[in-house]
Amino acid sequence: MRIRDIETIRAGRYIFVRIHTDEGITGIGEAGAWSYPDATVGAIDKFASNLIGQDPMPIEHHWQTMYRSSYFRGAVIMSAISAIDIALWDIKGKTLGAPVYELLGGKCRDRVRSYAPVFKFEAKEMAERCRQLKEKGFTAARLMITDSLQDSRCPMEDSIYFNRVNRSIEKVRLCRQAVGNDFDLCLEVHRSMNPAEALAFAKGVEKFHPLFIEDPIPPDNYKAMVDFAEKTSVPVATGERFINIQEFELLLSQGHISYARPDLCASGGITACKKIATIAESHYVNIAPHNPLGPISTAACLQLDACVPNFGIQEFPSFYEKGTDGEMMVDPFEVDKGCLVIPDAPGIGVELIPDLAEKFPVNEGRQKFMVLTAFDGSVKDI
Repeated sequence: MRIRDIETIRAGRYIFVRIHTDEGITGIGEAGAWSYPDATVGAIDKFASNLIGQDPMPIEHHWQTMYRSSYFRGAVIMSAISAIDIALWDIKGKTLGAPVYELLGGKCRDRVRSYAPVFKFEAKEMAERCRQLKEKGFTAARLMITDSLQDSRCPMEDSIYFNRVNRSIEKVRLCRQAVGNDFDLCLEVHRSMNPAEALAFAKGVEKFHPLFIEDPIPPDNYKAMVDFAEKTSVPVATGERFINIQEFELLLSQGHISYARPDLCASGGITACKKIATIAESHYVNIAPHNPLGPISTAACLQLDACVPNFGIQEFPSFYEKGTDGEMMVDPFEVDKGCLVIPDAPGIGVELIPDLAEKFPVNEGRQKFMVLTAFDGSVKDI
């Protein structure tokens, strides 16, 4: 078997890769650097020029070639590698007639617990949405603690320390009150606080026992994140912006982090994220894979979740809540009481509809250059 062609498909907000072989078996992957679609497609095309004509089966060798053969690395390069890697695993599973999880050691579970997104930003609306999710069978939800993503310019109130911290605590208090004790709250701070604000917020919500606080500060400085985690009893989750296994090792080796958040479409695909899960396991850390993208990202996450012993919880695909993107798939995911059931079909277990690009025109919303600013015009982290 040889790789005959590698095509990129832009549909909706997503970038997919389809690898064709000369035996008619195809594999599908998804890339993670959504803000840089043209650059990502360019990186995929660059790798394709080397892969076409080769045997798709030696995935580790292909991964090492893509990662180590060129001088430059970075998010766009890793997103391209991730998409190709997932597609190669899909081909390997289909060729051998087995789900990818079987090739990685076999099932540890047949379904994965997930937390659903709460796309509300006012405390009372957030609490009501949490209550609705609990009624639907979910046992956990993600709260967007920062409301800065609603607009590109933050209000003056967002810069007032007391107001910022206490408004954030109030969101958690009302949500806990709405759902009771038998429901987990995942606090997504989205890197929007400085260490002082984040610590005050964490101290304020400790009594509500959230499952974790995610990226309370920008994750670039590992020591600052570890220092923060050491000062609070709230479990800390981070890693969604990391792009290689070494970043996870550097962070986790310092202790105090409770959940690693690898993104399968940005940090190297299934090949790299299985290694990241093993690194996390050696530090008694669970994984909670980042999953802000489309159905192929979710399918890849589920294959990894199925076969690692230190799986914690899975981010529920936000496209299920935002509209019709679920119709990109031939068959939808099975959801049972807030859990995603592991697909058992060969490969990653799902297929995209044939006329995907025609039915889902490119959505430029997440591709535009966007700057988040404070009330005074200074740039804030997004």
